[in-house]
Amino acid sequence: MKFTISQIASLIQADIEGDAQRDIFQLTPIEAGQPGGITFLANPKYTPHLYTTQASAVIVSRDLVLQQPVNTTLLRVDNPYEAFTHLLETASEMMKRGRSGIEQPAFIADSAKVGKDVYVGAFAYISANVTIGDGVKIYPNTFIGEGVVIGDNTLIYPNVSIYYATQIGANCIIHAGASIGSDGFGFAPKEDGSYRKIPQLGQVVLQDHVEVGANTVIDRATMGTTLIQEGVKLDNLVQLAHNVEIGAHTVIAAQAGIAGSTKLGRNCMVGGQAGIVGHLTLADQTKIDAQSGVNRSIDTPGLAFRGSPIQAHRDQLRSEVMFRKLADMHMRLHDLELRMKELTEST
Repeated sequence: MKFTISQIASLIQADIEGDAQRDIFQLTPIEAGQPGGITFLANPKYTPHLYTTQASAVIVSRDLVLQQPVNTTLLRVDNPYEAFTHLLETASEMMKRGRSGIEQPAFIADSAKVGKDVYVGAFAYISANVTIGDGVKIYPNTFIGEGVVIGDNTLIYPNVSIYYATQIGANCIIHAGASIGSDGFGFAPKEDGSYRKIPQLGQVVLQDHVEVGANTVIDRATMGTTLIQEGVKLDNLVQLAHNVEIGAHTVIAAQAGIAGSTKLGRNCMVGGQAGIVGHLTLADQTKIDAQSGVNRSIDTPGLAFRGSPIQAHRDQLRSEVMFRKLADMHMRLHDLELRMKELTEST
C-alpha cells in the first residue's frame, strides 16, 4: 500500500503543515518512526519524540503548540488517537479484501449455504447445514460445525473450532485458536466417587461486532444459550463457562475466567486474571481490577472493585497500604509488650 500525505489527510479530515506529496507506505510508533511512515501523538509523555522522529508524517492535535521546529509533516485533527484508529481500520480492511475464493483442499458440505465474496482457506472444514453470510473470511485449518450460522463480513482466523449450532453475528472477529461451543463443565457426582457427564445441549450466540481473542474458550450452554451481546471484546485466553451472559460492549482482559450461569451487565470492564464465581449478577458498568476474585453479586451500577475476595476499590487500596505496614506494626507491638513487661516487673 502506498498513499500520499494529501490522500491520507482527506481520509481523516486533517489540515496539513508541510509537504503534502510525500509518500506513505507504513504505520509506525512515533519513537521508532522511519521515512515513509506515519504515526500519531496523543499522549503528552511522547511529545519529545515529535522533534526526533524520522516518520514522514505525524497526526497531532489542532491545538498543539510547537516548542521547536520539526522535520516531519504534521496532520492536525481534533482527536489524533481516533484519527489514527480510523487509518488503522482502513488499512486492515484493504488487507482483508485481498483474500477471496475457495482454496483447495477445503471441504464444504453440499447443504452449506455460502454467500457472496466469501474466502475459505485451505484445509478448512464447513459442515452440513452451515450458513455463511456475504464477505465472510475463514482462514485455513478452521472447523465449522453442523448448523452454524455466520453473519456478513465476519473474520475467522486460522485453527478456530466452532461447534454445532453456534450463531455468530455480522462483523465479528474470531482470532486464531479460539474454541466456541465446546461442552460446558458439567458433571454429576456418583455414589462410588466417580462423575457422570451431564450432556450439554444448548448453544452459543455471539451478536454483531463481537471480537474473540486467540485461544479463548466459550462453552455451550447446558440448556438454553451462552450469550455474548453486541460489541463485546474478549482478550486472549479468556474462559466463559456454560450459560454465561455478557452484556453489550463489555470488555474482558486476558486470562480472566467466568464460571457458569453468571451474568455481566452492559459496559463492564474485567481486568486480566480476574476470576468470577458462578450464578452471580454484575450490574452495568461494573469494573473489576486485575487478579480480583469476585464471590458475590454486585447490584449497584458503575462501581469499581479490587482484591480477592473483592472489596470496594478504595477500601481495598487502604487495606493494601495497611498490609505493607504489618511487619513494622508487629515490631512496634513487640517492643511495646517488652516495655510493659519491664514496667510490670519493676513495680
